[in-house]
Amino acid sequence: MSGVPPTLSGATRLYVIVGDPIAQVRSPAGLTAAFAARGHDGILVPVQVAPADLSGFLAVATRLKNLDGIVATIPHKFACYQACASATDRAHFLRTVNLMRRRADGGWHGDMVDGLGFVGAARAKGIDPEGMRSLLVGAGGAGSAIALALVEAGVREIAVHDASAERRDVLIEQLNRLGKGRALAGSVDPTGFDFVANATPAGMGEGDPLPVDVARLAPSTYCGCVITKPEVSPFIAAARKVGCVTATGTDMYQQHQSIMVDFLLGG
Repeated sequence: MSGVPPTLSGATRLYVIVGDPIAQVRSPAGLTAAFAARGHDGILVPVQVAPADLSGFLAVATRLKNLDGIVATIPHKFACYQACASATDRAHFLRTVNLMRRRADGGWHGDMVDGLGFVGAARAKGIDPEGMRSLLVGAGGAGSAIALALVEAGVREIAVHDASAERRDVLIEQLNRLGKGRALAGSVDPTGFDFVANATPAGMGEGDPLPVDVARLAPSTYCGCVITKPEVSPFIAAARKVGCVTATGTDMYQQHQSIMVDFLLGG
């Protein structure tokens, strides 16, 4: 494809994206092309590692002298944060990372940019979250990052719904400590919300339930989703039928690809 280095050599710098599952990710081609566009001889490779094996994988990864960066995806973002020797303020607040770059001393420096991409995708569709009532479904790594980005973008209220009440409540408490907007417990009912975000994998599997009650969506509600495979998740497809402005996980990824490359290359 255009932008991909025509040849790989022993001098090519290695980056990996680690997840379980991993077949759904689309980052390898995009980031490899983005490296080439910046004149950097690097390649992003997908690796599937089970949670029980992650610590062993990271121990080996740290010893690979030509491995310069790691992209973390489901379900490794919290565990990868623990493996970082340093991190951005955003990552420390969330206690999760989706990016790790090699430090001069061989350790890892982390950041979490999922939320920036999600809000960027909304803005690219003409949606400014400031002053909105938002509903977030999913309080995991991506969901927490999206919640923080929405609060920083000025939402008036954010309701959080998650299958784990404990995880939901921890995030709500964190957000309310910021003193920006109001965070509270939500449900699958999107009635009255201006902005609905799905940060769960619901829709990746055949027969998955929808993350919210789409019959209660208003056409004026913006709907965003983190899922990249399928390209249009069942939630986004249903929202479009209602008439909502939407953004897919691919829209989100396209927004934050350049942010990811900046970080991995030390910017």
